[in-house]
Amino acid sequence: MSSRNKAKIRTMYRILFKAFGPQHWWPGDTPFEVAVGAILTQNTSWGNVEKAIDHLKAAHALSAKKIHEMPATTLAAFIRPAGYFNIKAKRLKSFIRFLCEHYGGSMKRMKKEDARILREKLLSVHGIGPETADSILLYALEKPIFVIDAYTKRILSRHDIIGHKEPYSAFQKLFHVSLGRDVRLFNEYHALFVATGKSFCKPKPLCKECPLMSLKP
Repeated sequence: MSSRNKAKIRTMYRILFKAFGPQHWWPGDTPFEVAVGAILTQNTSWGNVEKAIDHLKAAHALSAKKIHEMPATTLAAFIRPAGYFNIKAKRLKSFIRFLCEHYGGSMKRMKKEDARILREKLLSVHGIGPETADSILLYALEKPIFVIDAYTKRILSRHDIIGHKEPYSAFQKLFHVSLGRDVRLFNEYHALFVATGKSFCKPKPLCKECPLMSLKP
């Protein structure tokens, strides 16, 4: 990994933070709500996830105990706005079962687990892949794990830092090596990539308006 790319990663953060400011991400009143949101946001917009979570809140059902005891069909009805609701109900039930069986339904107990061990455990849960697991680790549990998503891959590959087809772990290692292990920095940086991807680095990019244009040779 070249020192040039490490420096570029750090410079990117400064440029994006100056352009967008703090993102206050991830929305959620509790670690449990953040974890639920990380599962529901797969393949949908955050606005749809908020609607689904609001339905659970209105029914006083946003708790590990309530969701654990709830039939999957009932849960699917609550989370319908998030799309793929039957699939996501099964995934959410699998996560809740894991949380209850291993940590007594407590996110506080889960947080005490070593990050590497917990990540492996989360990846064994049905429907939880690297991005979702890392979102739970970083945003819900404040573990220093950088989240890699489609926006991050697109931005870095377009700036010739790392190839788009490189594995998830290679992208993640780039941030861990370049930035150290800083929860607040990882949180803010990932959110800034999301903002950049939505505003400028789209499938059809708006490069001339993008604040990262200054990095181009």
